[in-house]
Amino acid sequence: MAIWAIGDLQGCYGPTQRLLERIRFDPAQDRLWFCGDLVNRGGESLETLRLVHSLREHCIVVLGNHDLSLLAIAERSADDQRKVNPDLQRVLFAEDRDTLIGWLRKRPMLHSDHDLGWMMVHAGLAPKWTTLHAEKHAREVERRLHGDGYQKLLRNMYGDYPTWSPALRGIERERAIINIFTRLRYCSTRGRIAFNEKGAPGTQESGLYPWYEVPGRAQRDLKIVCGHWSTLGLFIGHGVHAIDTGAVWGGKLTALRLDCDELRVVQAPGRTLPNGTAAQED
Repeated sequence: MAIWAIGDLQGCYGPTQRLLERIRFDPAQDRLWFCGDLVNRGGESLETLRLVHSLREHCIVVLGNHDLSLLAIAERSADDQRKVNPDLQRVLFAEDRDTLIGWLRKRPMLHSDHDLGWMMVHAGLAPKWTTLHAEKHAREVERRLHGDGYQKLLRNMYGDYPTWSPALRGIERERAIINIFTRLRYCSTRGRIAFNEKGAPGTQESGLYPWYEVPGRAQRDLKIVCGHWSTLGLFIGHGVHAIDTGAVWGGKLTALRLDCDELRVVQAPGRTLPNGTAAQED
């Protein structure tokens, strides 16, 4: 049995298939952890979502910002849904959309396995959050997202404010938690997220730190695997294993084995970019 974490797919069905072949994935005994952002921009989001859904008994998926965006768009009118890019429209107007969207909405914000010694999130954790804090705050959002009030959450989750504080309540608290789990790259020592800073470390404004390097950050008892930050590339340090290597931007799709002591990374070529397409972060 092998357990593999896989970085952001973003609708890259071909690269996903190639990577599963390279790790010799056997659903009869292996397990997959997907770091979120299954959809958007790769041109094959419907096929990718169907593939992961077909493997649902053998995989764990945490929600990324693009997954949440798809869920929010799915609650809008058909006319509004026709205004999004063609890649997402193919999901939204597919005959099995309700099955796929309903399944995606029930995915967690965080997955932890204390016996294995790993935690998975899409983007990152607030500097002061311990493992226990992170698990508690993830469950808060999941209860709302999986329950009857999910439409209100999806309508109101957008926005860069407020900065996280334990005193927050209601939708502002939930929005702050979602932003940390799905949009975090850089932040200040007080935990203020710099949403516009998307480049590699060293390009950010003074006073900002990669979330995993903030001075005074909490010590955590689990290793963390995450995605979201393609300009960071493959990064291993401070107990963090960041594995979004930009498959959708012509980079690579990365798998990291979690159930062995030695570091084992397997990669497959990402999407072939259309002529003139420039790589960017999201």
